[in-house]
Amino acid sequence: MASSGGSEEAERQPEFRDRLALISVSDKTGIVEFAHALSEHGYDILSTGGTAAALREAAVPVTEVADYTGSPEIMDGRVKTLHPRIHGGLLGREGRDEAAMAEHGIRRIGMLVINFYPFEQVTADPNCAFEDAVENIDIGGPAMLRAGAKNFRSVAVVTSPQQYAELLDELADSGGTLGAATKYRLAVSAFNRVARYDDAISNWLSARDPGAGSRRFPDRFNAAFIKLQDLRYGENPHQAAAWYREVKPAAGTLSAMRQLQGKPLSFNNINDADAAWRCVRQFDDDSCVIVKHANPCGVASAGSPAAAYDRAHATDPVSAFGGVIAFNREVDEATAREVLDRQFVELIIAPAFSEGALARLADKPQVRCLTVPREQATPGLDARSVDGGLLIQTGDDAMVGQADCRVVSRSGPNEQEWADLLFAWKVAKMVKSNAIVYAAGGRTLGIGAGQMSRVDSARIAGWKAGEAGLSLEGAAMASDAFFPFRDGLDTASEAGIRSVIQPGGSKRDDEVIAAADEHGMTMVFTGIRHFRH
Repeated sequence: MASSGGSEEAERQPEFRDRLALISVSDKTGIVEFAHALSEHGYDILSTGGTAAALREAAVPVTEVADYTGSPEIMDGRVKTLHPRIHGGLLGREGRDEAAMAEHGIRRIGMLVINFYPFEQVTADPNCAFEDAVENIDIGGPAMLRAGAKNFRSVAVVTSPQQYAELLDELADSGGTLGAATKYRLAVSAFNRVARYDDAISNWLSARDPGAGSRRFPDRFNAAFIKLQDLRYGENPHQAAAWYREVKPAAGTLSAMRQLQGKPLSFNNINDADAAWRCVRQFDDDSCVIVKHANPCGVASAGSPAAAYDRAHATDPVSAFGGVIAFNREVDEATAREVLDRQFVELIIAPAFSEGALARLADKPQVRCLTVPREQATPGLDARSVDGGLLIQTGDDAMVGQADCRVVSRSGPNEQEWADLLFAWKVAKMVKSNAIVYAAGGRTLGIGAGQMSRVDSARIAGWKAGEAGLSLEGAAMASDAFFPFRDGLDTASEAGIRSVIQPGGSKRDDEVIAAADEHGMTMVFTGIRHFRH
């Protein structure tokens, strides 16, 4: 390819005038194969530094950008593509800028294949040095990408190896060209990529100063989400809604789900499914969680998913009607049959469904069935909207075992009481405050949620157990926060509760401990509170 592009441009056939591709990638996955295919479709290849070397080694015809511009790479490669022959080739408008391009020897660049210095990957290392982060801030890449994307009617901008296969298929089908709709879609992806990259840089730099330590929360918080689907309405029919996920949701989170059957998900379905899945994935044994209005109304572990469901449903059969059911094991046919025979269900979520289960559930095509990989998700940030703003906190991933608890009563729990207490504590963590959970033998017996008074939650949990015909004699109680008065223990003791787990930390802890000893109850403090509002 000649370095003076005016006469060559005039000699080229019109259909080939845009067949110049500029390739400059940090992630070289698949780039050799992609460049080979472009060359076969009549594209001339411009490239830089390491990318040009990789293409040349693979026998792909390539021209160095420095040879094309007549300007060498300088400052250790910091300046190489910031040149009029590059940006003019990307920004030149058809029908308006041909004369200027010819005058300055600028050839139109029809395709830009680029990805950036790996700033996000480098800074994901908590030990990343400040200067290393700064050196991985790409300048030329985003500038070229914005230029090409702005001129999307003439330029196809390619930002990810994941796009290569689809684009090659279209090039093969169309004789080496890409359609207007494809170019526009690529441009939108390009601007999204630049935005995410700039957001990552802003977040990282806003959380630290040169030579100083980092802050947990940056002074400016930027986030990007991708729309999964529009929803029929929000929490109520008069509210519009849509569901968005993180750009890269962690495996094991609800946003990594796959819907196998059923009606489109509603706003409330998604909210309840998230609460159910977060709760059930805490347990190691075969377990089932039934959720209604974002609160667990029944939780149990057993020797099989069907048995776990049976025990969870027995906690509160009335509330379970129309609920969301989550399992931490594959749903088999016996479990599916048990659920469908027992209640009306909106949604079932599990790591997998057997063929027999899906065949059985197909008889109820309205029931939504979701699968989520059974992986322990790393808690991310928890963000909640307030009028005109956002509250952000780290996820509540605190877990306690027997060794983390402090026995404060005169006598300590026996082995069974410890098992009951820790089971109840996992459930209480997921119940809206004020939360009281009664449990025994790997199952809930009564749940009191969302009350303004903790003693009212204790009374409701006891009333729920009574309504379900379940005895609380010898059961355990978990409270998500401390007891401000002894009345909660008095109420629980009257119901038959014999062991208590709670955070402690009240001014009246001594009074509450004395009440436990007076009632012959064992009590342990976790030192950790689990408010969920």
